[in-house]
Amino acid sequence: MRWLILGALLGLLIAYPALLAVVLVVAAAILSKPLVVAFAAGLAVRPYLPRLRRWTR
Repeated sequence: MRWLILGALLGLLIAYPALLAVVLVVAAAILSKPLVVAFAAGLAVRPYLPRLRRWTR
């Protein structure tokens, strides 16, 4: 699915060269917010973390 999205994005960038500037501005705006970056990193890492079965002391 992500390869389809990447292909669609690359196709749009080839069809509309001015869209590259818009994509770069949006990416810079998102990456400039540390809270958004930390939340995205947490979502990306969460499936790989082990689950605790009970509270540890």
